[in-house]
Amino acid sequence: MVAPLRNSLLRQATTCLRQTQPTPVARLSRNATIQRLLSTLAVLEQREGKLNHSSLASVTAAQRMGGSVHGILAGSNVKGVADEAAKVDGLEKIIYIENGDYDKGLPENWAPMLVENVKKGGYTHVFAGHSAFGKNLMPRVAALMDVQQISDITQIVSEDTFVRPIYAGNAVLTVQSSDAPKLVTIRGTAFPSGAAEGGSASIEEGADPKAPCPTEWVSENLAKSDRPELGTAARVVSGGRGLKSKEEFDRLIPPLADALGAAVGASRAAVDSGFADNSLQVGQTGKNVAPQLYLCAGISGAIQHLAGMKDSKVIACINKDADAPIFQVADVGLVGDLFEKVPELTEKLGNQA
Repeated sequence: MVAPLRNSLLRQATTCLRQTQPTPVARLSRNATIQRLLSTLAVLEQREGKLNHSSLASVTAAQRMGGSVHGILAGSNVKGVADEAAKVDGLEKIIYIENGDYDKGLPENWAPMLVENVKKGGYTHVFAGHSAFGKNLMPRVAALMDVQQISDITQIVSEDTFVRPIYAGNAVLTVQSSDAPKLVTIRGTAFPSGAAEGGSASIEEGADPKAPCPTEWVSENLAKSDRPELGTAARVVSGGRGLKSKEEFDRLIPPLADALGAAVGASRAAVDSGFADNSLQVGQTGKNVAPQLYLCAGISGAIQHLAGMKDSKVIACINKDADAPIFQVADVGLVGDLFEKVPELTEKLGNQA
């Protein structure tokens, strides 16, 4: 009963307060009234007992909404992660579900559980990162709750209005939704992760429907690396189709990344050609990154790739084609043969170390 009542009150408050053109005082009153009724559940990610700090972007976004902000975690031995998440600034409560079935993040497992807890808590909004996990999970939750998902937002205008890029970031769309609850995925580069310390959220166990899952986890083969994680790295070095082979990619890109203390990325063309693993793909169908430095070699600059990295603070590129589109967005560009320039740059960076 809590959820329908809260959502009904929110709709009534919004409708009544919009009927007349608000004065500054009325506008403040409206905002205060709406914010008292708002409550957001942020979906937090964890793996092997470690909190994924990039998922805290959903907490940052939820704080900008106003109202209460709760987080949810699930997995085996997750109580320790919940204790860590309780220290995140801005969270009032952590809900955790202790069940190993949720360890691998299978959306068929997670969706019924998340729906159960959203209904139980009566949340007006549910935020998750626009990561592989969030993009898998939230459409299923939306289908079970018969609402439309709002994807990949970069700005919050009000409690029911959001901004998101479309057409590979070449246009911006403002979306208004009357659905309740509102299910939203957050672009992490637009809402940086907040402070992981300073909070004191309460912790409680959530509802576990233990719904039957039609999907079985078989195995995984993870590539281990001491380099920074691609999605959150301060520096990224990416290679493209211009490297011509996996052997050349491995010979040139990782040493340059190591010299800069950077993560390794790749264009979709390089991934599709087998030069790099799919987890390294940057772009519209890969990961969105916004490092301090994005250095790419052999990447022409298709709009699908630019959509995933154009928010980088400094963009540098190496390409033998002076007319390549990448030069139009680059802050620094070097026209030349990457098979000569990349080793030369790596050597000079190594000498400075």
